Amino acid sequence: MNPSTNRVQIKIVQKSPTYWRVTIDNPPINVMGPPMVGQFHELINALEADEQVRVVVFDSAVDNYFLNHADFDAGLEDLTAMPPGPTGLPQWPDFLVRLTRVPVVSIALIRGRATGNGSEITLACDMSFASREKAIISQWEVGVGMVAGGGPMARLPQLIGRSRALEVLLSSEDIRGDQAEAYGYVNRALPDAELDAFVDALATRIAGFDKWAIANTKRLVNTSLPPDVELGAGWDACMASLGRSAAQENIKALLARGFHKPGDVENRLGYYIGQLASAAPNPKQ
Repeated sequence: MNPSTNRVQIKIVQKSPTYWRVTIDNPPINVMGPPMVGQFHELINALEADEQVRVVVFDSAVDNYFLNHADFDAGLEDLTAMPPGPTGLPQWPDFLVRLTRVPVVSIALIRGRATGNGSEITLACDMSFASREKAIISQWEVGVGMVAGGGPMARLPQLIGRSRALEVLLSSEDIRGDQAEAYGYVNRALPDAELDAFVDALATRIAGFDKWAIANTKRLVNTSLPPDVELGAGWDACMASLGRSAAQENIKALLARGFHKPGDVENRLGYYIGQLASAAPNPKQ
C-alpha cells in the first residue's frame, strides 16, 4: 500500500468566502496517483457547488515541486477503474475540463517543477504565474515513448502556436520560467521573492468583483476552447502508450537511474530523457 493513499494531498484554505487557496502536498516530490485525482474531484465538486467563491489559487507545500508526473508506484488499474466524471471523461481530464469551465477564476502559482500533470493543470487554469528562478515546466512523455494524457495537444497550440507546441511536446525538454513567459506558456514569470505577493494581490482584487460578471466573462472567453472530446482522445492515447514496451523500458531505465525519488534525475529530467535517446540503438538503414 502506498503510504500516501490515505493522506490529504489537496489542502483547501478559504482565505475568505470568495478566495480559496489549494495547496498540493504529497512529499517528497508531489507525484499524482489515484488518491490525489480523487481529491481533485472533491475539490471541483466543491467549487461548482459554492455560490460565493470567485477565485482559487493553486500552489504547493513541497519544495521544488508544484505538481509532478504520475505516481508510477501506483497500480494503473486503480486509475482506470475510477468511474468517469460528469463530463463522461475519465477523472483526470474530467477535472481539467471542469476547472476550465467552472465560473471561478483559477490561478496557478508555479514554484518548482510542473512536470506532465503539473503542466496540464497549468494549461487548465485561467491564469498562471511562475517563479523566474525556480519554475520548470515539462511535457516529458514523448521522450519515454508515451503520449500525454491531460490535454496539452489540444490546449498548447491555441496558447503558444502549433510550432512551439510541437517543440515543447516533442523535445520533452525542461522549460524555464523566462522561456515559458516568452512563449506565452504562462502569463508572467516574476522574481521568486515577488511571486506570492503578486498572485495574492491579484486574487484578492478579483475576489472582490461581482461573481456574475466574472462568470459570464469567463463563459464568453471559453467559446474558443477546444472541444472536450480532444482531451478524451489524448487520454485514450496515453493509456495505450503506457502498455507499449518502449515506454515500459524507458521508464524502467529512468527508475534505475533514480527517477521517482528526490535527486538529480527528477531535478534535471529533461537532461536524463535526452540521455535515454542518445543511448538508444540506431535503427537499421
